[in-house]
Amino acid sequence: MGITEFIVSLGTHVIETTGYAGVFLLMVAESMVLPVPSEAVMPFAGFLVAEGTLSSIAVVALATLGSLAGSLLSYAVGRFGGRPFVGRFGRYLLLDAHDLNVTDRFFQRHGTLTVFVSRFIPVVRHLISIPAGLGRMRLLPFSLLTIAGAGLWNAFLTWCGFSLRRNWTTVTQYTGLIDIGIIGVLALLVILFLIRHLRRRAGRD
Repeated sequence: MGITEFIVSLGTHVIETTGYAGVFLLMVAESMVLPVPSEAVMPFAGFLVAEGTLSSIAVVALATLGSLAGSLLSYAVGRFGGRPFVGRFGRYLLLDAHDLNVTDRFFQRHGTLTVFVSRFIPVVRHLISIPAGLGRMRLLPFSLLTIAGAGLWNAFLTWCGFSLRRNWTTVTQYTGLIDIGIIGVLALLVILFLIRHLRRRAGRD
């Protein structure tokens, strides 16, 4: 079994075992600051939708509710805890202060629409709710924009998984090339992580 087939097998097994509750809870985590990207959840749910194990409507609805719940928790951290809370406890929440500052500037520059747009941007979508809370954005617009953005993104990723499963016979013919691509991406991420770590260390020194 190649890397691609192993990842798909593992991902679908996790979602199938945990069911709708797993989709909801994983997306709660994804919308906070935990390292659970939606790209690692929703396509596998779409895979199971294609197999008839899960309902597409329920998957997208529960994933979006999870996204909203996680976003509201992060919003509350920003609104009621503020920067002192983030500065003191951020490291325990896997919250990167640099990424938060970048996201905050992004929010200040582009306004409330950022809450919608950020759902399609890696890293930013995990953090955007905190600057929204810090800026005391009104709760109703925040919730509606989160639902709209997260709903579209979750539906798209579910569709990707659904299409992948429907064309799996064709995909398996190219898993060798896909495996090479995955290895290349992982190597690039490791290199970027090391460069980032060394730069920060140099900055502290």
